[in-house]
Parts: sequence; structure tokens; C-alpha cells
Amino acid sequence: MAEGKPMEGCGQCVKYLLFISNFLILLGGAAVLAVGIWTVVDKSEFEKLFGTDLYASSAYIFIPSGVVVVLISLLGCIGAVKEVRCMLFSYFTILLVMFVVLLVGGIVSYVFKQRVQDTIEAQMMVSLDEYETKPAIKDAWDAAQTTLACCGLSGPRSWSGHLSTLPDSCCSGPAATSCSVAQAHQLGCRDRLQQFALDHASILGGVGVGIAFVMLLGMVLSLVLFKMIK
Repeated sequence: MAEGKPMEGCGQCVKYLLFISNFLILLGGAAVLAVGIWTVVDKSEFEKLFGTDLYASSAYIFIPSGVVVVLISLLGCIGAVKEVRCMLFSYFTILLVMFVVLLVGGIVSYVFKQRVQDTIEAQMMVSLDEYETKPAIKDAWDAAQTTLACCGLSGPRSWSGHLSTLPDSCCSGPAATSCSVAQAHQLGCRDRLQQFALDHASILGGVGVGIAFVMLLGMVLSLVLFKMIK
């Protein structure tokens, strides 16, 4: 692995700009990893009520991408400081791939943001009848009603005709006998769950696209430095 001759002037400036951009990419990779893990862990059970699996898909793209970005940023730092052409070329190539992957992940998040508005009400309506027969649907409803302090699609009366009694998760804390309409959360889950989805999709999309463009800067600088090293 041959090192280039030490550069001066403009070359040194490019080298240190690349080093700084790699530090930003390192932070960005850590952010991507954290957001991906947060999305999977934080209420991913709600996905059963969204009517689309794009929410978790974008998160699963971000987790391995974050790990790779953190590692590749270290390669870029070493390549810049040592002025090693082969490391810079490898860095550029891998960064290009990760740029595309994160851009796709960000776009998937924004597509989910648009689609969930069209699917969530229909999916939640269908799932009212599946509460007692499908454990995954029951868990999703219970998690949503408990976490978001809501009940049913548009209120506790949404369960009428679907269940003989309200789910216990419609009430805060343990009910004396069973959860009644008077005791239940009066706000419906549709609007709260939709807002939850939109907020999370915005964060996922913003982080993915934002870090992708920081990586674009890193690619440009690495290519310039590669050309300048003799």
C-alpha cells in the first residue's frame, strides 16, 4: 500500500477538509444507526395497524448502513491523513454504495409517509374484527391504546359491534371490573397513530437524506484528493 508524497497548499486544505467531512460522516453514521435501532425498538408493533411494511423496512436499511458508514469513515480518515490512494479509492467506492442505500432508505421513509395516510384508516377498521383472533393485532392495538392514551378508531364507541367489552388497554391503570366507555380514553387512535407515523417517517427520511448528502461531500473531496496525490 503505497503512500503519496506529502502535499502542500491546496492539497493540505483538501486533505483536512476531507478529514473534517469524515468526522461529520462518522457522527452521521452513528445517528443513522441510533435512529434505525430506535425505530425498530420504539413501537414497531404499531406497524400491524399501518397497512404497510415500509416503516420497518426503512429502519432495517438504516441499522447495517449506520455500522458500515461508521467503519468507512475511519478508512477515509486514515486514507486522507496518510495520503494512500488505494484507501481513498476504496473509500470513495464504498461511500458511493452507501450513499445510494441511505438515499433509498430516506426515500422509502417519505413514501411510507404518503402511503400510511391512505392505508391506516382502512387497516385499523379491518383490524377491529381481528382483535380477538390474531394475537399480533391484539398486541398492536393494546400497545397503541396504552402508549398513545387513545381508544378505538375514533373513540371507545368504535369497538361497538366488534367486541362485547372494551379492551382493558382503553383505560388508564387497572379497571375495577372491566373498562367502560366512561372510564376509557375518549380520543381515537387513528389521528394519534397517523401523527406518530408521520413524525417518525419525517425523522427517518430527514436523517437518511441528510447524511447521504454529507457523504456526497466526502466522495467529492476524496476524489479530488485522489487526483492530487502523485
